[in-house]
Amino acid sequence: MQTLTDQDAGRNLDLQEYGLLPAHEGTIPVLIDRQAQDALDNLVRVAASLCGVPYGVVNIITAEQQLQIAASGTEAGICSREDSMCASVFLDPGTTVVRDASLDPRFAANPFVTGEIANVRFYASVPLRTSKGLVLGSLCVFSDQPELPTPEQIDLVEVLALQVVELLELQHRTLQLDHALVELRRSNAMLSEFAGRVSHDLRAPLTTILGYVELAEDDPDLAPDNPAAEYLGLIGTGGRRMLGTLEDVLNYARADGELHLERVSLLAVTAEAAQDLGVDLGLGSGFLCEDAELTADRQQLRTLVQNLLANSLNYREPGRALEVAITATTCPRGVTVHVADNGKGISPADRVRAVEPLVRLHRPGDGPGTGLGLATCQRIAQSHGGELGISETPGGGATVSVLFPAKGQHQV
Repeated sequence: MQTLTDQDAGRNLDLQEYGLLPAHEGTIPVLIDRQAQDALDNLVRVAASLCGVPYGVVNIITAEQQLQIAASGTEAGICSREDSMCASVFLDPGTTVVRDASLDPRFAANPFVTGEIANVRFYASVPLRTSKGLVLGSLCVFSDQPELPTPEQIDLVEVLALQVVELLELQHRTLQLDHALVELRRSNAMLSEFAGRVSHDLRAPLTTILGYVELAEDDPDLAPDNPAAEYLGLIGTGGRRMLGTLEDVLNYARADGELHLERVSLLAVTAEAAQDLGVDLGLGSGFLCEDAELTADRQQLRTLVQNLLANSLNYREPGRALEVAITATTCPRGVTVHVADNGKGISPADRVRAVEPLVRLHRPGDGPGTGLGLATCQRIAQSHGGELGISETPGGGATVSVLFPAKGQHQV
């Protein structure tokens, strides 16, 4: 048996990352994209045709086998690496071209030449080398008759080999992305579970503390000038701020959770979000909302709108009556929700940072915040397959626009 080199020892692991190892023993792997597999088959067919020979294959060389993942003029098959012609030359730096393999000492005794498996005479093999130097196998064309294609024909086969590598690299990137998405979903699930547990474990004692603070503040025997009244006020303020932070963290963790998509009313959801903040919609409050229907997860949409309304309240412009307009526009891609205020706005230089978790701009006079509001909105937009953008409101202020894709275009 052929002794494996150090490079061969890790070969199966590398090929597995490319999805080029068989799922079951005795089977031949295929590309996960059917169109990519068809393109690979066509490249092999063109390569054989260019050289005027009947056969072409893409061979993947594992540590133990040769796997033909595409073939033209012959059935794709599997053989041992010891029997493979390509296995003996695919690590060579250039293309191997042999007019008559029966006269070449490298191949004369090979079973693909002697008649034991086939009767190969003309043989050309182009290594399939990735940009990182990994050689996956070879693009091979051959015939049972002695041939000698022109250098120009071999050059074109080498170009086709580069296209084969591009297809295999595409498969590699797709698998990496799939793996990353699985890991991201697992990480998000763990984050949500952790945040939920922490929120639950801290919320109960905090609620108890705040309850006792309110009872003490309502005690008729507690004089307003008693220092204890000031201390109780500080405890209550700090506790309520911590409860708000816990809610922000939990909302951020849940923003990438499973979606329950339905047709929802923007006006109804906005009214609920405003009520959560203790404000009403209408001219008196400065919050005006147009109605529109969109496809979204109702709870996540409510969280998004509530965060945007809270930002408008927290970052209002001093000396100017607050005005917030919640509108929607429809396009073939879906519905875009706009929340436009006349507050301090967000400068173009800060708009990328503003959607990062725990980033606060720390402008003079800013209200309370955790730096998770816009980051949560960004995650909600992304979980729906949409996008979030920040622009300036005409006359001053910030407009946050969030696209919710049309039904059937969501990423779930």
